[in-house]
Amino acid sequence: MPQQNFSESLMSRRQESLARGRRRAGADAAVKNHERSFRPEIQGLRALAVLMVVTYHVWMGRVSGGVDVFLFISAFLMTLQFVRKHDRGVRTNLLRHYLHVFWRLLPLAALVILAVLIVGRSLYPATQWGGLLTQAWSSLLYAENWTLKALAVDYYADNHALASPLQHFWSLSIQGQVFILWPLIFLVSSGVARARGIGYRKLLAFVFGAVLLLSLTFSIWYTATSQAEAYFDTFARLWEFALGSLLALGLKHLALPVMVRVVLGWAGVVAMLACGFVIDVQGAFPGVAALWPTLSAAAVIVAGWTGSPFGVDRILSSKPLLSLGGNSYALYLWHWPVLVFALMVRERENADGKLGFAVVVLSLALAYASTWLVEKRLRTWSWPDLRGRNALAACAAVVALVSAPLGYWQLNHNAKVSAPISATERDNPGARTLDPDYVARSSPDAPVMPPAEKVATDWVSLDGPCPEELKPKGGREVVERCGFQAPPSGEASKTVMMLGHSHAEQFMAAVKPLAAQENWNLIAQQKGGCAFSPVEATGDKACDEYNRDVWSYVQQVKPDLVITMATQSVPDSPREELSAGFESMAQELEKLGIEVLGIRDNPRSARNLSTCAIAKGDDDPSCSLERSSVVASEPVYEDEKYGESLGFVKFMDLTDRICTTSACPPKVGNIWVYLDENHLTGTYAASLAPAFEERYGALFGS
Repeated sequence: MPQQNFSESLMSRRQESLARGRRRAGADAAVKNHERSFRPEIQGLRALAVLMVVTYHVWMGRVSGGVDVFLFISAFLMTLQFVRKHDRGVRTNLLRHYLHVFWRLLPLAALVILAVLIVGRSLYPATQWGGLLTQAWSSLLYAENWTLKALAVDYYADNHALASPLQHFWSLSIQGQVFILWPLIFLVSSGVARARGIGYRKLLAFVFGAVLLLSLTFSIWYTATSQAEAYFDTFARLWEFALGSLLALGLKHLALPVMVRVVLGWAGVVAMLACGFVIDVQGAFPGVAALWPTLSAAAVIVAGWTGSPFGVDRILSSKPLLSLGGNSYALYLWHWPVLVFALMVRERENADGKLGFAVVVLSLALAYASTWLVEKRLRTWSWPDLRGRNALAACAAVVALVSAPLGYWQLNHNAKVSAPISATERDNPGARTLDPDYVARSSPDAPVMPPAEKVATDWVSLDGPCPEELKPKGGREVVERCGFQAPPSGEASKTVMMLGHSHAEQFMAAVKPLAAQENWNLIAQQKGGCAFSPVEATGDKACDEYNRDVWSYVQQVKPDLVITMATQSVPDSPREELSAGFESMAQELEKLGIEVLGIRDNPRSARNLSTCAIAKGDDDPSCSLERSSVVASEPVYEDEKYGESLGFVKFMDLTDRICTTSACPPKVGNIWVYLDENHLTGTYAASLAPAFEERYGALFGS
């Protein structure tokens, strides 16, 4: 028994010794992972992230979470760099740091922007050229995310051929903004830490912890209320960078056993690759769902270099992934415009296997070539590093390389856009030609209006803000959106409000002449994508809040008439529906004694008919819609089930002034009908004024 106890005791001491050794090995590895200046497994992680982005974009039409990994890694590495400098007592020259960073980023970005403009000049119709120029400026100045947010672009749109070839610069723009902000945080924190005797790392941990908490909270709220805008918002993304910084600060304290890190590394890679499959990113990113890819990447970084033959780091550190990781920035830059242009040329909405393979191969070739010819050559060029002014001159030269031709194209475009639209009733009668009694008098050589360069921006709005006596009493957005056309003379004969979304707004061009003629107060309250539904929820919190304020405004003004959209048509389909909440809204207005005029929606398409016709010719059958395929034989509001509930409402259908008896063409009466897939140009809507006046008189007896 004593011998057995002695053996057990000896074995126990050996096990404890081995355990201590493993713990020391884990701790040593953690320290080594923290101290290594180059971590090959992170380069491999970059490679996986860019493969995710490219694969999902090209073949799946989904967001993968790979971009979130890029953002996370960039903050992690930047934080390590600044903290190590601080620990060594090295002071950072902020200006030189900025110049060094952007000298590495700008050349490839500028090359891609310039290439996109050159190719886009030959492929893009004039209707889209102005938008491409705007996004080129935004991309060059690292503001593309804010431009896309203002446009409320749907990043998840299925048809990539309709996307901007520079749209992917949104993430690079956010990254560039953080590359300016984060060094300021490091610099200020260093000064505060020295002045107050506070630990530098502890102070940074507090700052980035606060950024993480505030930004993530904001991101969750914003994603829930307005996901399309939140996706591109820098403040809704800062938490991803803060998370990377916090990991960099705490990594040396994460001493885990080797086998735990082996499991953690594999779990992180598998979870990261599965992100796009498991999570429905539509409506979820960049909120709490974006924790999935960022925490997955964090797991891989914590696992680090395990030294185990079973560790995922052996794969991540392999030559193919290291090579791809070194070209990941260029591949990200090239893959999206190559995909968009390929789909445009082949006239497809999405890439099949063969086209997708060609896109990936060409993108890889461009990435490797541009990295070797541009990035590596410039990185080894010592002249910009000799003096700050040299780096500044080099960066300025790169910007000038793009801004010079871009400025030339912009000036030419602006000159064409600023020219007044000279549509005349004789040469550009528009909808009037669809009147059975119309007699054509136009010149065959008269130009089509609006000019191609102005089609996409040919919108209509009221002249000015609401006067003090008609200004809304509550709701900031309602006050800001209040548009007004004053009666030409004396006291207004009546007050008319046009309410709803952009389709109600487009018809203002048809209403304005009658309003002036009849001496109306014409008030507009419209919000894109927000049908006027004061009773029923639309499912969009921002829209519902706006509608509540508009309803209060209606009760404040008590207009004589409300004009809004009665129906909503479905793209490339004869199916149509009553506008959201229209029935209950009309009943509430009836209780207040306010008359209602509901306008039938215009036919919609999944493609831009005007752009198609400008590119291919207006006689190309693919640029026109067969009327029966997009217009129901009878409006939905004529269904007998609405007879009682909507008997109070008067309806107006202008479809016969937009489409012929057989087709809905891109051009009518020498005017382009559509400015995009579903909105009428302001010029064409204005040509509907005579028909609107005639039908209004028939409905209301005036």
